[in-house]
Order: sequence, then structure tokens, then C-alpha cells
Amino acid sequence: MRKNHKIWLLFTLMLIFVLAACSGGGEENSSESSEGGNDTEESSEGDASGDQTITVTAKSEIPSMDPSLITDSVGFQWAGETLEGLYRLDENSNLTEGMAEEGTVSDDGLTWTFKLRDAKWSNGDEVTANDFVYSWRRAVNPDTGSEYGPYFLGGIIKNATAVSNGEVEPEELGVTAVDDKTLEVELEKPVPYFKSMTVFITFMPINQSYVEEKGEDFATEAEHTLSNGPFKMTEWNHGEGWTVVKNEDYWDAETVQLETINAKVIKEISTGVNLYESGEIDQTELNAEFVDQYRSNEAFEVVKKPYLYFFKFNQEANEALANADARKAISYAINREDLVNVILNDGSVPAEGYVPSNFVSMPGSETDFREAQGPLVESNEEKAKEHWNKALEALGTDSVTIELLGDDTGTSKKTLAYYKDQLESKLDGLTIDVMEVPFKERVRRDSASEFEMEAATWGPDYVDPNTYLNMYVTDGQNNNMNYSSEEYDSLIEKANGEYAQQPEKRFETFMEAEKLLLEEDQAVAPIYQDAKAQLFRPNIKGVFTTSTGPEFEFKWAHVEN
Repeated sequence: MRKNHKIWLLFTLMLIFVLAACSGGGEENSSESSEGGNDTEESSEGDASGDQTITVTAKSEIPSMDPSLITDSVGFQWAGETLEGLYRLDENSNLTEGMAEEGTVSDDGLTWTFKLRDAKWSNGDEVTANDFVYSWRRAVNPDTGSEYGPYFLGGIIKNATAVSNGEVEPEELGVTAVDDKTLEVELEKPVPYFKSMTVFITFMPINQSYVEEKGEDFATEAEHTLSNGPFKMTEWNHGEGWTVVKNEDYWDAETVQLETINAKVIKEISTGVNLYESGEIDQTELNAEFVDQYRSNEAFEVVKKPYLYFFKFNQEANEALANADARKAISYAINREDLVNVILNDGSVPAEGYVPSNFVSMPGSETDFREAQGPLVESNEEKAKEHWNKALEALGTDSVTIELLGDDTGTSKKTLAYYKDQLESKLDGLTIDVMEVPFKERVRRDSASEFEMEAATWGPDYVDPNTYLNMYVTDGQNNNMNYSSEEYDSLIEKANGEYAQQPEKRFETFMEAEKLLLEEDQAVAPIYQDAKAQLFRPNIKGVFTTSTGPEFEFKWAHVEN
């Protein structure tokens, strides 16, 4: 998922294990996936009237609009509105019509065939099967430098790993344009959630001639972007905001009623609230300072998503973090209840594991994965001190300094200060140096393993435990904290290999892996599961959120004036 916001999303992008029918989880996707957001059922009965322009907030600048390079929830949000893959997600997080009119799979689960509809790019070019072939080859080509291309396609699409390793040419990737309207995809092995993965941003089509014409300028400015989705970008003032307008060339343009969406980068919640009250924006996030004040306001809502906020421990960057007792002490020391109820006060809940609640059900059951597994995370000061003393003894010291990396936004600053206080007050001899950086810089440092401990986020990219648990296989694309366990690797390999078509055994193996990751190794420390309290202008109808898609979906939205 996009590295969230992670997170929102952020992001960002994919449901449906086809609701064990269709992330990543970004990032920064469930039966409660559309809780929050404006009432789409009501809106479908209403009529658009008057000015169809809205203004919403973004927590940071868009790092990139290139679908091969996007790794964050902000990019996921806006590329997700201007591009469309084989499918989109509807208000119930189910796969709905996109570029594909039909998708079928062979009996052995290895070959998918997609029939494409007649559709155009915003420059008038036809959308063809080659647009998908070019995009996917580009994403795994090592010359592109895509982080998510090798991660999402590797081990899934035939030869993707070999291409990303430079062992074979991109033309060997298992994706073929049979003709302009027929896309054939060969998989390495049966993948239960593959169809839902195609909603993720890395799987979006790209117009080859346009990219080659633009060269290095592609997707860096509004005038260097191309759309086949509901909207197209017309203005991009870096660091300040951007504008997308209705794409009249979109195949389903008659469904799109919003004419213009303005996005403003707002880092401070108080600034957003003031702009909302003055009528300059139509949506803004709230924090604990404002939630109680606006709780009874008709514009108030809480949007819940299966985004996880957690600590990453870089085991090579700091000697103390290579010690399992030190990592366990840090996890036990955080009072998660006070964090969500006092500091955040936005509907967020304490994390109970690495796979979030209300995200995916056990095979053939309505039982939530989290409920079936039970809690693996605990706040316990006594245990924190016990493990910390063991760590200090093993390290041969009475003092430790750890740098904690996080975002420089208002809410993040408060949580970072809370983490520092909790850890320093409960773990004698520990000093936490907080490093606050812009979101884009945190994402860069995360990818480059330039951190000791990080307040990180992750949102699912498709509805399956794998979107979370495969992150920490040895040398995995998102394992940038130098964790390695042969036993863990073996479990994830079994879940996605010999048990791929045995759903119950597969999920049992995922549960075993999660226990190893948290109870034994404490490779990461889940802190809380995200919710977002916000104000959203009540006359804006048909906006919703999905489990693995963009934070907001605007295709079906309209303004009632």
C-alpha cells in the first residue's frame, strides 16, 4: 500500500479476494470498508445542481504521478483518479468496470485473459492492450527504478523476477497483447488475489508514445500527464496544490458529474479547520483538539480503513535495535489506549496484530482474521522494564540513544512527542531523538533504509493477509529494516506456494507467520489502526472510501446546491 500517510494510504491501491471475491495494502483495504465517506446510496437518488467544483485537502505534495514510481498514498489518490486499470472499486469495495469488459482464468489458474472495452486517452489515442504490456514491462525493468514493480509483479507474473534482476529482457515478461483489445497474462503460479491486484496503481496502463515523447518530463508537471480515467490534471503548483477536471474523453464520462476538484496541501489541522469554516475548502481532517468541538456537526464523520501505524526497527542501524528484548521493551512501553483515546481521539483503535481487524475474513467463514488469531500486541509497563533491563545487560551499557523518524505534520508531531515521553519515562537510560521530516523525505529514507526506528504506516494493496505479511521476507522489496528469518521466509513461501490453492491451510500458515513476526522476533511493533475524523461538506454526495483504493473515490460524486 502504499506507504501511508499509508497513511493515508495513503493512499491507496486493491478489494476483493473477490471479497474472498478483490491492496496494498500503501501506502498508504472488508466488510466495513465503506464506513465513513458521504452516503453513496442516498446520493445516487439525488441530482447534481449548480457549480460542480469542490476543494479538498492533501497532507503533502505529490512525489510523482508516474504509476511505475508511485509508492505513497497521495500519489496513489490522484493518479487513481486520473488513470484507470482493468477494474475500479465500487462503494462496497467490489471490482467493477474499468478498462476490462471481461476477465477469465484458465482451469490451472495460470493464464488470465482480459477483453478491453473501447476507450480513449485524453489526447485521443485508443487505449490498447499494448498500453498494459508496456506499463508492466516498464515497471519491472531495472532501468526504470520502480520500487513496486518488482515487488508486485515479481513472483506473480511469469519472468517478472528474472526481468527485474536483469537476467532476461523485459519482452520475456508473461504479458502479451494478443490484439489491440485482448490482454493475456501468464502467472508463475496460481494467485488467489491476482484479479484484485490489477486495481493497484503499478498495474495502470501507460501510453508508450506519450511517455517516449515526454522523456524525463513525464508525470512531473500537469502538462506532462495523460489520463484515461474520470479526471485529468490541469494544474500542479508543487508544494501548494493541484487541480483535476472532468475528462470528457473518459469512456464513462456521462457518469462523472464533478467538473473540478481542487486539492490544497494543508499540513496543520488548525489551518484546515479555519479554511473550512471560511468556506475556502470543503473537506479537512480533524485531530483530538477539534473532534469534540465538531462531533455533533452534520459535516463530521469518521472514516475507517485498515491502515496500520507501527514502529519499524532497523536492526543494522542501531546496536540496541538488533536486540529482541530491546524491541519488545519498546513495544510493551507504549500505552496504546491513551494514544488513541487522548492524543488522537479520532476513532483509531489500538493495534492487536500486524494484519488489521475488519480487513479480511477466514476462508469460508465470516470470522475476521484478527478475531480468529487473537491479540498479539500488549501494552505492559512491567514487561517493558523487564525486557529493557535484559537488553541493557546484554548490551553492556546503562544508556541507549535511538533516533525516531516520522512525518512533520501536526498530528504526527503530537504522536512522536507522545512516543518519546512514553519510552523515556518508562525505560531508564533511553533517549529518543525525534527526527521530523516532510512526508516525501520520510518515504525516501524508508526506502533507502536511512533510519534507526521509524513511525511507519502501511495500507493494504489487495485483500489478503499476504499484503502485510510478505513485507518481511529476507531481501523483500519492503523489508528495508534488515530483518531476516529462515523460518518466517519458509512460512510465507508455503502460504503462497504449496498452499496457494488450499485456503484454510494457507491462512493457518499466515497466522503462524504473524505470531513468529511479533511474539518471538518483535520485528515490528504495531501501535494503532487508523481512522480519520474529518469535516466533509454535507451537500457533496457520492464520495466514498474503499479498503484498498484511494482515500476518496470521486468518480460517482456530485454537489447538491
